Amino acid sequence: MPDSLVLNHAARVLESIAADLPADAALRRHFQFARRLRSGEKRAISRVVFAFFRWREWLDPRESWQRQVSGAAELQERFEKDERSVKVEALAARAVPAWLRTEIDLPAKYVRQLQRQPALWLRARPGTAPALAQELGHCTPDTRADGVALPVAPDALRFKGTQDLFLTPAFHRGAFEIQDLASQFVGLACAPQPGQTWWDACAGEGGKLLHLADQMANKGLVWASDRSERRIMVLRRRAARAKLFNFRTAAWDGSARLPTKTKFDGVLLDAPCSGVGTWQRNPHARWTTTPQDVAELAATQAAMLANAAAAVKPGGRLIYAVCTLTRSETHAIADGFELAHPEFKPEPVLGSGPRVTLWPHELNANGMFIAAWRRAG
Repeated sequence: MPDSLVLNHAARVLESIAADLPADAALRRHFQFARRLRSGEKRAISRVVFAFFRWREWLDPRESWQRQVSGAAELQERFEKDERSVKVEALAARAVPAWLRTEIDLPAKYVRQLQRQPALWLRARPGTAPALAQELGHCTPDTRADGVALPVAPDALRFKGTQDLFLTPAFHRGAFEIQDLASQFVGLACAPQPGQTWWDACAGEGGKLLHLADQMANKGLVWASDRSERRIMVLRRRAARAKLFNFRTAAWDGSARLPTKTKFDGVLLDAPCSGVGTWQRNPHARWTTTPQDVAELAATQAAMLANAAAAVKPGGRLIYAVCTLTRSETHAIADGFELAHPEFKPEPVLGSGPRVTLWPHELNANGMFIAAWRRAG
């Protein structure tokens, strides 16, 4: 059980959470001021804060934050010792909001996965995973549940150690990126070739862009767009550390006004979404995301996909990805796009069908939906 120091710090974090300050941001801000905390203490505080949101519906909100955090930590510990100590029916009813059942089937393995501690995944530079695993230690290669018919992510490593990876020499020389396994599969679904021209239309801080650039062996060109200049600045720093320079940045707000007249061999739209696929890693979002959010995001996704498709040249590929599992943001978007754009023909994703749903309990990673099309030539 956590000691009083951990409980008191966790209580202060929970008190600070607000509509504009989610749990992960509240933790980062708290640690900026609590500089005497050791790395192990920070991990313990983060662990119990996230446990609180996993087990929130089992707790009594009339009790103090410390007692609620302690209760959540006890439930988490009991669950990890024996997952069947909590009935799956109780998990389906209380570990996620009720509205989710209208958007997703809730397999027993899925709701159990949501209550587990998330795995930490790394992406090594191409062909270097064995050497990196030996250097860092505490690493295992890409593994997933039996029967998942997807190719192995060749550069993926699961890290089980406790050292701060950002302080390692391997990180500073650009030997790896911290990137979830599901996100790595998005890059593999794109499969860009050296010399091609691609557009990462919602590049964020650049995780998938760096994967595309690596697969292209730093040859050809990847355009990167995002609404946020801050995220683009982070992208540039990450690319410099990785010594990847075959990219160009340009702003795009998702509208029909594209950032360039270039026609691309491939376009990746990793669209803004409800993030339901990340709820194991970010349990606070279970209680802040609403059906209205899903509906509004679905409308945004449909518009962005139609607009981005205009940048695909004849014979080029279009990849749609979202880290969510709701029907409204996945198959409904793909169905609507295919109906409106018959010039785009579905094509296989990762050696499977034209649409792939990656479930957290199958990958031990985030949930993700990927669809692919090729423009008639």
